[in-house]
Amino acid sequence: MTLTATALARPPMLAPLSLTLAPGQVTGLIGPNGAGKTTLLRALAGLGTGPGSITLDGAPLRQSARSLAWLPADRDIAWPMRADALVQLGLGPGAAADPAAVAAALAAADAQDFAARRVDTLSTGERARVLLARALVARPAWLLLDEPVANLDPWHRLHIMALLRAEAARGAGVVVALHDLDLARASCDRLLLLHQGRLVADGAPDAVLTPDNLAAVFRIRAGPAGWAPA
Repeated sequence: MTLTATALARPPMLAPLSLTLAPGQVTGLIGPNGAGKTTLLRALAGLGTGPGSITLDGAPLRQSARSLAWLPADRDIAWPMRADALVQLGLGPGAAADPAAVAAALAAADAQDFAARRVDTLSTGERARVLLARALVARPAWLLLDEPVANLDPWHRLHIMALLRAEAARGAGVVVALHDLDLARASCDRLLLLHQGRLVADGAPDAVLTPDNLAAVFRIRAGPAGWAPA
C-alpha cells in the first residue's frame, strides 16, 4: 500500500507539503525540536483535522485505517493491566484472543520477560518496548512511530531499528521520527528533513545529511570526536 499525502498542512506547526511514501522502506523524519515531526506523523495517521488529504493506494485513509499502526512518543500509562493484555489490544476492538501473536510481538520487541507484569510498574524503556509490541502485533501494512528508541539503552536502540528494517523487508512501510542522526543514516532508506514546519530536504541519507543542511538546520558539524557546534 502506497501512502500519499496531498497538500497536507497543520497550521501553524506544519506548512503544506505533498509526498508519497513507498512500502518496503524505512523513512526517517528528522529535524530539531519543534520542527513538525510529531505533527506530520499524527497527520499521516489521520489524527486531528486540517487541510489536505491522506490516501492508501488512492483510497481515503479512513477506509483502511486498520492497515496502519500509530505509536505516540508519550509512554505514560496509568492502566493497571498486564503487558500481554495491553499488546492484545493492538489486534483491534473485539478481536479474538491470540496468545501466539501477542507472544511473538513481545519477543520481537525483547519484552517477553515482563509479559505478566503490570505496565504501570515497568520502567519507561520497558514500557516503550511493550507499546512497540502493541503496534507490531497485528502486522500492519504501515507503522508510524514517534521516537520509538527514546529512553532505550544502546543495544535496544540498535535492536529496535533492526526490527523495523525487518518489518520493511516483509513489505511494511515504516515511518519513524528520530533524533539520533547516526542511527537515522545507518537505518533509514529515506530521510525527510523538517525545519520550522517545512520540509526542506527529502532523499537518501547521504543526500540529506549534508554539511550545509547540518549547519543550517541543526547548527552542528561533523568533528573528529563526533558532532560539534557549527
